[in-house]
Amino acid sequence: MTVPLTFSDEVLQAHTEGRAIVALESTIITHGMPWPQNVETARLVEAEIRKSGAIPATIAVMAGFVHIGLSEAKLDFLGQSQGVMKLSRADLAVCLAQGKIGATTVAATMICAHLAGISVFATGGIGGVHRGAERTFDVSADLMELARTPVTVVAAGAKAILDLPKTLEVLETQGVPVIAFGQDDFPAFWSRSSGLKAPLRLDSAREIAAAHRMRGRLGLPGGQLVANPIPQDAEIGRAVIDPAIEQALAEAAARGIAAKAVTPFLLQRIFELTDGRSLTANIALVLNNARLGAAIALALATDKDT
Repeated sequence: MTVPLTFSDEVLQAHTEGRAIVALESTIITHGMPWPQNVETARLVEAEIRKSGAIPATIAVMAGFVHIGLSEAKLDFLGQSQGVMKLSRADLAVCLAQGKIGATTVAATMICAHLAGISVFATGGIGGVHRGAERTFDVSADLMELARTPVTVVAAGAKAILDLPKTLEVLETQGVPVIAFGQDDFPAFWSRSSGLKAPLRLDSAREIAAAHRMRGRLGLPGGQLVANPIPQDAEIGRAVIDPAIEQALAEAAARGIAAKAVTPFLLQRIFELTDGRSLTANIALVLNNARLGAAIALALATDKDT
């Protein structure tokens, strides 16, 4: 049986011509922002990738197929759909088999990108080890996916609502390269520094592309996490964001919110507690990651013999 993939005309042409392609997730559209800002932001991110010389491939599941790249009409449809499944590795096959609508998280986007022959994926922030995981065992499937699927993921670090030291420990145990771009510190999503030193540092897209290619030559499974700090003029300092995170976490615990519902709740409360600054920063960091993702994809497409 063939894998149920369908490609947009733009992505199919890019594949045929050997052009650089950058995968994009779809949960940011369905679970991250309200309509119409969700679709407006998705179009901004896609435009940023095109402006950088690569082709965007937003990934989602609809009508029994993994869609690699969405037309304008499909993007609008997804952005207004209700009851969309939030897909990780565990949910992907069931959603496809049932013909439901699903939006891909980091893990599911990595799987689908790899099936589609796409090596670079730009997102906002990855999931990781949740605070209190020593009691709840709440660890995102994103970390294990990075250990097994050979896609380079560009993110502004892990989401700052997480336990970042434990997240880095799990990534190290799983053999995932964590590469800070242009600085020594591991970024903390809305803030440029988490106060933790990143395991690795690279300063150019070509170096990152070369490391991706070398992992393939060595036969090492898994991808790379490229931690790209939010632009300086868009960051929210830790003195501002940390109290908002702590309050949102306390409210989630008091309400008994758990599992997949935790992250959307926390992001919404932090948006409210920061008077919308967190969303403005989120958009800025996603655009920044799209630019770097495009540069890495271009390096992979043009420097094939290096």
